[in-house]
Amino acid sequence: MGIQIFGTSKNFDTKKAQRFFSERRISFQFIDLKEKGMSPAEMSSVISCIAKREGSRKQAVESLTDKSAKDYASIAYLDDSEKEEKLLENPLLMKLPIVRNSKTDATLGYHPEIWETWK
Repeated sequence: MGIQIFGTSKNFDTKKAQRFFSERRISFQFIDLKEKGMSPAEMSSVISCIAKREGSRKQAVESLTDKSAKDYASIAYLDDSEKEEKLLENPLLMKLPIVRNSKTDATLGYHPEIWETWK
């Protein structure tokens, strides 16, 4: 599958992630979350990858949630299962970019130090 970058075309960190992979001639697939959301299977895969690093699925969902998002109040007090559903409904509540390397690893935000190890 390769590298997938989930984000928006106007997000600064998403543009930096695209530039990082382009400069290294690493092919990637860009998915604009404003046009096409993340599927439940993709989101579950990302959460599982983040949970390996964070320690639990609950912490991974918290990390995935962008606390500075305009509509954060709509998700702040939901329980964990409802948060995942709300993130699927409104992907702009997620921390961007979400960069996924096949189904084995994923990052939230701009992390070139981790991407360097994916070669």
